Amino acid sequence: MTPAQCRAARALIGMTQPDLAKAAEFGLSTIVDFERERRVVSTVAQVRMREALESAGVEFIEENGGGAGVRLRKETTE
Repeated sequence: MTPAQCRAARALIGMTQPDLAKAAEFGLSTIVDFERERRVVSTVAQVRMREALESAGVEFIEENGGGAGVRLRKETTE
């Protein structure tokens, strides 16, 4: 997950940085520093941020020639 993907994912679901910090169980400064590319945050922090965003309905699109991105997960009806 890139810092831009993190910002875009939050915007898609209306999640604030403090909301993400709480959901990922990290300090707000970790989220802010990651998104502003102030410092490299741990892999554990990045994984937990991504998991929190995915749990909230975001799907990450890996680099596939069209660029990495995010989208809302399609709801399935079964």
